[in-house]
Amino acid sequence: MTTPGQPTAPRRGTSTDEAGTRERVLELIVERGPVPAATLARVLDLTPAAVRRHTTHLEELGQIRVHEPTGTGQRGRGRPARHYVATDAGRSVLSDAYSDLATQALQFLRDVAGEGALDAFVDARVGELERRYAPLLEQAGPVPAARAHALAAALTADGYAATTRAVGPKGFALQLCQGHCPVQDVAQAFPQLCEAETQAFSRLLGVHVQRLATLAGGGHVCTTHVPLSAVPTPLTTRDAGAARSRTKSPSGVTEGN
Repeated sequence: MTTPGQPTAPRRGTSTDEAGTRERVLELIVERGPVPAATLARVLDLTPAAVRRHTTHLEELGQIRVHEPTGTGQRGRGRPARHYVATDAGRSVLSDAYSDLATQALQFLRDVAGEGALDAFVDARVGELERRYAPLLEQAGPVPAARAHALAAALTADGYAATTRAVGPKGFALQLCQGHCPVQDVAQAFPQLCEAETQAFSRLLGVHVQRLATLAGGGHVCTTHVPLSAVPTPLTTRDAGAARSRTKSPSGVTEGN
């Protein structure tokens, strides 16, 4: 029992607890969106009422929205489940605070040293990514699906919130989805970053991949189509560097096939 004026001890379920849980809900939506409320409840061990409370609040903040499917397939009876995706405002909560500075630095590099210097920077950044990821994918073996899963795990460790999803009734392909991009704002100004990343994925996986959507381009997730019908040819770090050098000559003219 407390006397008048004496502060009481904090209780479970305070605003601090609520804010922490709400952030976990947002992180999961960023990572897995479009995601239904039932999945949020199961993964986070929340009640349906708690999920509704948090998603309603996040919607009011403009950090998530209900995903409107583009497919024309028929749905079952009853009201379809609401699937949530993060908005730009929601992703910005988790974004790199130095994106403006990085964009200005790249603009300065291009203005002072030209497009060639910018291309050299992009190639160097992608080269570092390939050098770090190549051993992880080699450990996964030659099976395309296993390599794609390994790539998703590596991307997630670097803050990209990556997952894989089977495509088609027989799983003839995978979609590699990146729910978060630490350089999203920079990539909006310099789409070369997204293009180079896609080429790096192709070299790492040993198959031709196709970028279907990007966060920088306005999508709710970066989506890369990975075919599973072809057996990839593993690339060493040296092979990856040679592939990049064949892509562009010193004059910037595309060479090779």
